[in-house]
Amino acid sequence: MMNDATKIKKPCEILLNRSQGYFESKRSRFLALAVPVYSEEEALAVLEARRKEYYDARHHCYAYTIGAAGELFRAADDGEPAGTGGKPIGEALSASGLSHTLVVVTRYFGGTLLGAGPLARAYFAAAQDCLKQAETARLYFGNRWQIVFPYTDLARVERLVEQQAIPRGEAEYGADVTWQLFLTAEQEEAFLAGLSEASLGRALGERGEALSFLVQKGRAIPFDGSPEKKM
Repeated sequence: MMNDATKIKKPCEILLNRSQGYFESKRSRFLALAVPVYSEEEALAVLEARRKEYYDARHHCYAYTIGAAGELFRAADDGEPAGTGGKPIGEALSASGLSHTLVVVTRYFGGTLLGAGPLARAYFAAAQDCLKQAETARLYFGNRWQIVFPYTDLARVERLVEQQAIPRGEAEYGADVTWQLFLTAEQEEAFLAGLSEASLGRALGERGEALSFLVQKGRAIPFDGSPEKKM
């Protein structure tokens, strides 16, 4: 199945891998799972696998959002009273700020009816617990750049990169310094002007491929769309 993460053109917060959570109320157990998904097809495939894995559970309520700004949102109560399953899971997902994410909460009935309010709170708590455990990163879209400059300009270029918060990739130190940088379209003009000034026009910059990339602690890693991507 083709993964659609490489089509993302706007910055957004995403999951790096799957995350699990748990909540219990009056012996009813709520098992939560959050999964990165980049198309509705992926989300539905994960839901089908979940139902097969926990075939003896009563309910698999869920919510998912796809798109950097949540352009596609779906939620379902899966047999629970209306608004008690999918809606609170969706509220927890919205509060997390994550995009391209599915949260499914599997319920094993404990023998005691909870009532609409406590039931909704239980689904929310399970989803929230799951999302709190999640490892996340900021996903951007831009270009990989290669810049080459003499060692005499290293301190000034390094300061410029730090001031403008430009994420770095690989570096080579040969006759000159060669850095890989990752810039969004909005950053390019200001950075290139600053680079020319910092190096007195000696630095050379070459724009490379357009790509999605993750950023953590000032480092960038090209993002290939793997649903289990780790930094």
